[in-house]
Amino acid sequence: MLLNARAECYHVGHPDPFRESVRRLQAYAAAGADVLFAPGPHEPAEIKALVEAVRPKPFNLLVVRDIGLRVDEIAGLGVRRISVGGALALAAWTAFMHAAQTLKSDGSFAGLANLVPYADVNALFTATTMNATEPRERASLRDVTSQPRVIGSGPHFAASSCSNDSMRVA
Repeated sequence: MLLNARAECYHVGHPDPFRESVRRLQAYAAAGADVLFAPGPHEPAEIKALVEAVRPKPFNLLVVRDIGLRVDEIAGLGVRRISVGGALALAAWTAFMHAAQTLKSDGSFAGLANLVPYADVNALFTATTMNATEPRERASLRDVTSQPRVIGSGPHFAASSCSNDSMRVA
């Protein structure tokens, strides 16, 4: 099992999200968390400082928009895991809305130009980045100790908060 501990301080508008995230992530690490995650920072200096604050534990970075950094640059900051959350789904919905609006407003199918063939989509999802028969626990542990791996998932609705009157970490 892999325990990914998350501090939501940037997402909930904490007055000092960096300092509170460091405090929480260090407490989570001391409690046994395997990977530490503070979604929200996008400045290289802040990302690197979070990585350093939780070292030797791996830090997970959430990237849901273009932050001006490439995967290799984020890796250079020491990040070991990169999540894209629901950003890929949002990118798909953005293209869908553009095509639908073009069809509705112009009566044109121009929004359907340059579509990738179904075979390319199928090939993307059958490409082997990990052995499908490998247990998920082993694959996850490998992910956090090797080069960063970009992962995606659906939208996240966090139950945690960083307000002064909720969910304190000793």
